[in-house]
Amino acid sequence: MGDLTQKNIVESENNGSNIGEIMLRLLPMALCVVALVIMLKDSQTNDYGSLSYSDLGIFRYLVHANGICAAYSLLSAIVAALPRPTTLPRAWTIFLLDQILTYIILAAAAASTEVIYLAYKGDTDVTWSETCGSFDVFCKKATASVSITFIVSLCYVGISLLSSYRLFSKYEAPIGQYNNKGGIEITNY
Repeated sequence: MGDLTQKNIVESENNGSNIGEIMLRLLPMALCVVALVIMLKDSQTNDYGSLSYSDLGIFRYLVHANGICAAYSLLSAIVAALPRPTTLPRAWTIFLLDQILTYIILAAAAASTEVIYLAYKGDTDVTWSETCGSFDVFCKKATASVSITFIVSLCYVGISLLSSYRLFSKYEAPIGQYNNKGGIEITNY
């Protein structure tokens, strides 16, 4: 009877942490969709011409990265919701995918920030004038989308920390013999 009660306590603790992980994986999905929709609808036409997100390659990359991250967040939340034990290969796969997606979304946000900076400030060295003076609505929407994408990046950093903890907590620390004759400790593997 004591084993059954202890098993239920462990399952309820795992269930609580599992719900937290599922929510942490679903949050970036919602944010990615919001950032994606804002950028997809980002276009402006005025006396100077028209400007759309699709005119700039980095914003197309941002849209694709947000779409990929939203899909991955949904799939990883479903996998996290499945009631099965975490095996070492599964933990490695989730860890590597979390790392890859973290860097993809961070790269998209950082590169898009550079383009927005140039749109606001221009670059006199190469005779680029500021664009946001003429296309202010476009710039505000692009800034909002990139800002949300940076929040997604922070979520993915948290997810990556969680998956790395889950992976590396499965390993035991190496036990070595210390020969402290020279004052330097060296671990034998």
